[in-house]
Amino acid sequence: MALRLRTEMPALDGITEWVNGEAKKDDLIGKPVLVHFWSISCGMCKESLPDINELRENHPELEVIGIHMPRSEKDTQIPPVKETIEKYELKHPQGIDNMHQVVDRFENEFVPAFYLFDRKGQLRHRSAGEKALSMLKNPLERVLAE
Repeated sequence: MALRLRTEMPALDGITEWVNGEAKKDDLIGKPVLVHFWSISCGMCKESLPDINELRENHPELEVIGIHMPRSEKDTQIPPVKETIEKYELKHPQGIDNMHQVVDRFENEFVPAFYLFDRKGQLRHRSAGEKALSMLKNPLERVLAE
């Protein structure tokens, strides 16, 4: 994960298909934003999806954006990704990034991965892997309190 802290949020352009509305960087400035990378072929990602929903519901002021990052050719099939979004009731915007446009801009290599941006659109925290969600708790509280 090379995107440095205090870096400006990269653009969210180049998404193959948006589900639950499109997220545009310009519309997100002024709000705290959590960008969550996940993949349909990642078991740990699926296990954490209910926690993401809980986080979104507990912090209505937080904009949550999911980015589906395919890890294989099979992962680029859009219908199973949409079924997973529906099954796990992911109501926030979900970008299906089959060309890795956003993935590359975020210099992201891992799923699950979380990038937390403050109201000015600056990266304040990033974490990936099994403990990523628990590592997010304190930075999130700090950003929401600002």
